[in-house]
Amino acid sequence: MAKGGEKEWIESCEIMVAIEELSVLKNEGEEKKLSTLAFLHLSNLLLQVLDKIGPTMSVLSLDIRRNIERLEEMYLLDPSCNSSLMEIVEKEVKEGTVRKADSCSRAILWLSRSLDFSVALLDGVKKDSEQSLNQIIEESYKTTLGPWHGWIASAAYKIALQLTPDREVLVGLLMGKDKDNAKFKGEIYKLVTLIQPFLHEIHELMKKYRLERLKST
Repeated sequence: MAKGGEKEWIESCEIMVAIEELSVLKNEGEEKKLSTLAFLHLSNLLLQVLDKIGPTMSVLSLDIRRNIERLEEMYLLDPSCNSSLMEIVEKEVKEGTVRKADSCSRAILWLSRSLDFSVALLDGVKKDSEQSLNQIIEESYKTTLGPWHGWIASAAYKIALQLTPDREVLVGLLMGKDKDNAKFKGEIYKLVTLIQPFLHEIHELMKKYRLERLKST
């Protein structure tokens, strides 16, 4: 286990690792663009960001962890046959399980929506504005996860929003001790630019099988 400064260094490298992986996928074929492992890595990166925000995102973090575990379990059953998200969704379509509550297709759908939220959040955080983190999170939620959440999930979110830390605190945690603000903004910009087309491919896959409008309770 990493200790002290080493742990901080490892955490500060996560954004760069994601950038490298997505840069490779950008030039690959359609199936490799929808790499299951790359998607899982991005989802785990999102969890790290949400954990730094704190209790505000605990409900969302729990949901993301459950969906990651479900998708990881499917992938590990047969890595060669489940190497792409397309393969996993098409398999469940053929089996008639694609719309079930515990399907991996639903896990992919909700993870992609959570990543939409994280992209909006990171994009808002890197901008020079007077908005508080609370305002950035609220706006990001309304345009990404909000339209698909039922009243239970929405109510849990509104309660948790009261525990949001200061924006400067989050930026400091994400930057780490060895980065300046300009470098941090540059990395976030590059990451967001790479994630967006990846998410577009996933949303197109969901549309293909008419899953994109599924809601929670």
